Amino acid sequence: MSIRDPDPMTTQEARARLAAARVARLATTRPRIVPIVFALHGDTLVHAVDHKPKRTRALARLDDVRADPRVSVLADEYDDTDWSRLWWVRADGTARILHPGGADEQAAIDLLVARYAPYRERRPEGPVLAIDVTRWSGWSAAE
Repeated sequence: MSIRDPDPMTTQEARARLAAARVARLATTRPRIVPIVFALHGDTLVHAVDHKPKRTRALARLDDVRADPRVSVLADEYDDTDWSRLWWVRADGTARILHPGGADEQAAIDLLVARYAPYRERRPEGPVLAIDVTRWSGWSAAE
């Protein structure tokens, strides 16, 4: 097996791979990394606090964004048996909490509902993060 040199991934390829990923990790500037589900619209990624069990809806990731909106989102593919399938994409940007009940929030939730079947039964109730991606990067073992 041959792993190709770590050539940089183009922005277009990085965006396409992230758009196809089903889950990613959100990192805030205070070292905190959490798995998220998301939807991508152009260079804006959206994520909502949903009904899955949590101790509180006042999540630390939201406090982190309020304190410093710089975030990174990382999606990757791993295969134990075929390392030629490995890839990762990182999207760096600025996060903002959308206005509750506003048109932007509803549009973001509509994107999430279209992407994830459980949200069709129960729409996320908020808060919604929008991340304006300013830098795309990534790597793939295969061409």
